[in-house]
Amino acid sequence: MTEERVVLVVDDEPGHRLMVRAVLEDDGWTVLDASSGERALTVLAEATESGTLPDVALVDMKMPGMDGMQLLKELQMRRQGMPVVLLTAFGSVGSAVDAMKRGAFDYLTKPADNEELTVVLGKAFEYHKLVRENVRLKAEVGGDLKFIGASPGVERVRDLIAQAGPSEATVLILGQSGTGKELVAEGLHRASNRASRPLIKVNCAALPDDLLESELFGYEKGAFTGAVKDKPGRFQLADGGTLFLDEIGEMPGALQAKLLRVLQEKTIEPLGSVKTVKVDTRIIAATNRDLKREVEAGRFREDLYYRLAVLEIRIPPLCERKEDLPLLVSFLMRKLGNKNNKIIRTVTPAFLDALSGYDWPGNVRELENVLERALILSRSDALGPDLLPPQVAGAREAVVDMAPVYGHAMTSPASLEEAEKLAILRALEENGNHRERTADALGISRRTLQYKLKKFGLTRR
Repeated sequence: MTEERVVLVVDDEPGHRLMVRAVLEDDGWTVLDASSGERALTVLAEATESGTLPDVALVDMKMPGMDGMQLLKELQMRRQGMPVVLLTAFGSVGSAVDAMKRGAFDYLTKPADNEELTVVLGKAFEYHKLVRENVRLKAEVGGDLKFIGASPGVERVRDLIAQAGPSEATVLILGQSGTGKELVAEGLHRASNRASRPLIKVNCAALPDDLLESELFGYEKGAFTGAVKDKPGRFQLADGGTLFLDEIGEMPGALQAKLLRVLQEKTIEPLGSVKTVKVDTRIIAATNRDLKREVEAGRFREDLYYRLAVLEIRIPPLCERKEDLPLLVSFLMRKLGNKNNKIIRTVTPAFLDALSGYDWPGNVRELENVLERALILSRSDALGPDLLPPQVAGAREAVVDMAPVYGHAMTSPASLEEAEKLAILRALEENGNHRERTADALGISRRTLQYKLKKFGLTRR
C-alpha cells in the first residue's frame, strides 16, 4: 500500500496555489492549502485536531501580513522536525539562502518547475521520515518500559504509539485497570518532540475535588486558608511537555469545564488570581470507563470528550491476548527476580496451563502480583501450580491448550529461556524470518533480538 504523504501549501497567489495542488495531487500527495501565513496556522491547528498532520510545508516567501520567514519560525515551534521548503522570486534567492541558515529545508524559485517541485518535496518527506524514526529509536533506547507481547492487539497499540507520539494531538487511552495505560502514556511522551521536557502525571480519582483543582491549576498566596505562598499547578510544571490525566472519567463537572477551556485557549487561571497564564502542554488522558456512555448519562461533557478523543488507543485486556503469556512471564520473572534477589530458572507445564486457563480480571498487574507471590513462596528455582493462589490454580479445569502459544507441546518442566526461545521462534515464523518485523512484534529492539538469536543458536535462520 502507498505511503500517505501530506503537504501544506501556503501561497497568496490563487493561480499558482491551484497549479501546485494539481501537480502534487497527481504525484500522490494529500494537499492542505492556505492563502496566508495566518490561515496556515489555523489549517495546521485543524490538522492537529483531525490527526492529518502535514509531513512537509511549501511556503511562499513574499506574502502580505505574515511573510514566509515569520511563518517558518512559527512552524518550527508548532511542528518541530517538519521540513519547510520556500518559494521565492528569482531576485530574492539571497533571502531564501538566509532562511535555510535559519532552518528551512530547501528553496524553489517561482514559478516552480513541476519535476523539481516533486523531487524536492519527495526528499523533504524522506527526511521527515528519518526524523520520526530517530525519535522512535530514542524513545526505545531511552526507556525499558515497553509493551511486551506479540499479539495483534499489542502490535496495534505499538503502531498507534509510533504514529501518534510525534504529533501534538490529544490522545485518549482506554483500557481496564491493570492493562498498562500509564505505559502507553509514557511511550507517547518518549516518542514525541516533547521527550526532553517533563511528563507530569495526575490521578484524577486519587484526589478530592477541591484539591484536584488546586493541583492542576495552582494557586496564589492567600487564595484560601493555608495558601501561605504561590504554588504552580501541574499544567505549569508540564509546560513544554506532557500532562497525563489518569482516570479522567472521575473528574467532576466543574473541572471538566475548566479543562475544556485549557484545551481551547491554552491558558489557565491559578486559584485566587485574576490573570491568565499561557501554557504549552500536551494532554494525554486515560480511563477504564466507557466515556460515550458517561456522556449519554450526563456525567461527562460531550464537547470535552471529543476534544480528548482526537485519537483513541484501546489496550486489550490480558484475557484477549493469552498468547503473550510466555513473553510476559519471562519478562516479569526476571524483573521480580532482580527485585527480590531470587532466581527462578524453570516453570512447569501445569503452572503455565493454569495461567492460561485463568481470565485475569486484574490484567497484567494481577499477573505480576501472582508471579511475585509464587517466586517468594518457592523453595527451589522452579515454579509449580502449588504456588498459585486458589482462584488461579482452580482455573486449570478450564485449561487452554498452550501448544499453539509456544508452537510446540510442552510435557516436561521448561526453563524460562526455553519459553522465550519458543516464543521468538513463533514470531519469526509468523513474520517470514524478517528480523525487524519480528523485533517490532515482540516489543524489543532489533539489537536485543540479535543478541537473543545468538544466545539461543538461531542466527542461521
